Amino acid sequence: MPTSALHVARTGLEAQDARMRVIANNLANIGTTGFKRDRADFATLAYQEQRVAGQQSTGQTAYAVGLNLGTGVQVQGTSRIDTQGTLNTTGNNLDVALDGPGFFQVELPGGGQTGYTRAGNFTLSPEGQLVTSQGYSVTPPIQIPQGATSIAIAPDGTVSATTGQDASAVQIGQLQIASFVNPAGLRAIGDNFLVETAASGAADVGAAGQNGRGQVRQGMLESSNVNVVEELVEMIEAQRAYEINSKMVSAVDEMLRNANQTL
Repeated sequence: MPTSALHVARTGLEAQDARMRVIANNLANIGTTGFKRDRADFATLAYQEQRVAGQQSTGQTAYAVGLNLGTGVQVQGTSRIDTQGTLNTTGNNLDVALDGPGFFQVELPGGGQTGYTRAGNFTLSPEGQLVTSQGYSVTPPIQIPQGATSIAIAPDGTVSATTGQDASAVQIGQLQIASFVNPAGLRAIGDNFLVETAASGAADVGAAGQNGRGQVRQGMLESSNVNVVEELVEMIEAQRAYEINSKMVSAVDEMLRNANQTL
């Protein structure tokens, strides 16, 4: 029994260590544009059945309860919390934010894979194409004409530009927004990008503001949805749980020592 308890306590230490890593990542990305906090989900490990409920205890009676011993805990997965972050005004015409569900589309380098992001801090390439800070092109491509004096992005994603020769704005493209049946199933690959998986389902691409997609807000960026107070409370809980499991290891070790000295 003590050896089994050591194993259970070890799984608790590993689970709380993983939880602390998730919390640390959330706090590290508190200033990351469009970042969505993660939550560690736990599940029990398999139970060892010593006695099954309903099993015959005598010829006329049956056990009302079973005797099941748990073997510990494991990290079942991490869930991304896709709540809306605060929209902060930047005054930069190429900064855009999504007010509601959806993702901007970006062409990732190598293989033509599409990346999805909530970070709309775009800029222009030397050729005048709308790109991310890493230089990845927005999909579908949007080319800003040379000599454009102003750029306007409507809530539905329509991009218009005004040149010095013509005072009227000319439509030059439209930001297409992707939505998913299960956005939590998207896989994070770093650099604020997510990629499609079998769990997320295929992307449903269309204009902003339609079919449940959020609207585009020009001159704004979405901040991280990490709440410092909530993360600190989670950190304290994880720390206390880790300490308790550590004390369990010490207690079981002392029990084993006493048993060895006695026997």
